[in-house]
Amino acid sequence: MNYGLEQIAALTTEWLSLLFIVVSALGSSCALGAAWATRRFIRQPASVPPTTWPDVSILKPLFRAEAQLSENIQTYLRQDYPGKTQFVFGVQDPDDSAIPIVRSLIARYPEVDIQLVINAAAHGSNRKVSNLINMAEVARYSVIVAADSDVAVGPNYLSTVAATLTRPGVGAVTCLYRGLPSGGFWSRLSAMAVDDHFLPTTILGLALGLARPCLGATIALSRETLSRIGGFEGVANQLADDYAIGKAVRTAGLKVVVSSMLVDHAFEERSPHEMVRHELRWARTIFAVDPIGYVGSGLTHALPFALIGAALRGFDGAGVAAILCALACRLFLKYRLTRQFELPDPNYALLCVRDMLSFAIYLTSFSSTKVAWRGQDFAVGRDGTILAMLSRGSAQHLMERR
Repeated sequence: MNYGLEQIAALTTEWLSLLFIVVSALGSSCALGAAWATRRFIRQPASVPPTTWPDVSILKPLFRAEAQLSENIQTYLRQDYPGKTQFVFGVQDPDDSAIPIVRSLIARYPEVDIQLVINAAAHGSNRKVSNLINMAEVARYSVIVAADSDVAVGPNYLSTVAATLTRPGVGAVTCLYRGLPSGGFWSRLSAMAVDDHFLPTTILGLALGLARPCLGATIALSRETLSRIGGFEGVANQLADDYAIGKAVRTAGLKVVVSSMLVDHAFEERSPHEMVRHELRWARTIFAVDPIGYVGSGLTHALPFALIGAALRGFDGAGVAAILCALACRLFLKYRLTRQFELPDPNYALLCVRDMLSFAIYLTSFSSTKVAWRGQDFAVGRDGTILAMLSRGSAQHLMERR
């Protein structure tokens, strides 16, 4: 009887190892596919410049003095754009540490149309969207560009976005982004999560028609389109407000175009706790709004699956071959991404560490629907709606009362 159990265990281990190696092979194929899709993405035809450039209001919701905030904002103020531009910065707390930075930029750039909105009015559970609603009240121009505060852009950013938005049938324009670490080991690892996983996975999904991103790094749309989808008020209770805006634009019968131009997303994580909390919020939000796509993205973790499969086989020839194949495909993809998108610091030596961390985040993300964002704890519904919002201080107070 014992001999039979040993045979069953050995056979089960053998089949499991083969399963993990097959999944790894699929993941390696995804890496090669993403490398191909990257070149296709870059070679998208440029939009024809419009005969008349629209005037643009750029909305920047702020929350505290993030790393490189002044430098990031100044990349927007130095745009080479033929039309009129208005910059609206918004905070909800009159003591927000971002306020002195904005005021110093107003003094430094007197020729630029800059407004600072300080308004604590709440319009829903998502405080960032409440901030956008408050800022939109003073936006004057026909095109609205909402952009996250931790994003830096090139001088042709606004021209590229505006030209794309004027194409027939386009309701919104968004941009993918690459990681820009602010310094330190953990911010480098966080930036690699974008460069090594988010970016190639999204580009491959776009090439296959499986991804429909709309990202807070840039959402450009006309005032008419914004009104047509119910304004920012329509997503005031959505954690993934950018995704919800894109969905509303498509529901209205318009296209959301992903520009081939990348912007830079700044990372300032100073500890493993900050990094994990940030990445879990992203992962759980994506799972909430696109569960099938998120589960399917597990295929892209080729190297971890190869390691598990090889370990089950005692690292025999087939197992080691699977590891080397996965590693080679990942390195090739990273090389292609570095060249195509001019990644400043590819960190090849950290690739294995980053892959294992990303796999751990992926597995952990299924354990809960709770996320932490800007000092608040959220429970996220299946449609991305914020079901509960409780500050950590309030939560501690309730625990003490109990």
